[in-house]
Amino acid sequence: MPRETRPLPATAPVFFTVRLAERGSSLLIDGLAVLRDAVRHVKSYRPFDILAFVVLPDHLHAVLRFPEDDPNAAQRWGNIKARFTRDARRAGLVPPWPTADAEGQRGLFPKGRAGIWKKGLRQHVCTDDDDVDHLIHFCWADPVRHGLAARPEDWAASSYHREVRAGKVRAGWLGDGMMLRRGEKAA
Repeated sequence: MPRETRPLPATAPVFFTVRLAERGSSLLIDGLAVLRDAVRHVKSYRPFDILAFVVLPDHLHAVLRFPEDDPNAAQRWGNIKARFTRDARRAGLVPPWPTADAEGQRGLFPKGRAGIWKKGLRQHVCTDDDDVDHLIHFCWADPVRHGLAARPEDWAASSYHREVRAGKVRAGWLGDGMMLRRGEKAA
């Protein structure tokens, strides 16, 4: 018999996948400090809660919760992408703008992307507490799935470490079950 789950409030967490335009790039890891600053900056004036966040070389995953009176995720991600793009250029992590007039630059890069980010983002509104837990675990296990780390604790660009330091998660807690598909139970 299926287990009853309690629906989440209107401020349900949302799972996001945000990708760079260039697959195989290492820009997000190379510019991790710049990305963290961009997230911190946007969070300072458009607050949100980070339930999970993991940065891989060419994409990132996040589970975020937004205030009920300001749930606009697209605007926040647009601001994060724009700030990261600008600051990554200033830091020399990506090529400078091409030498062309301002009119030409507007035509070269669609608004807000500047050629770095894949257009849009993938999002999924969490349906219940189990869904939230599954997607948080997915975030933390993704570097292992991609062969970038042997265990979640081996990947530095993850909120997993914040949860361990806060005592909310025991180091190594994902164990052998981390690769299970949704709905599967460990033997």
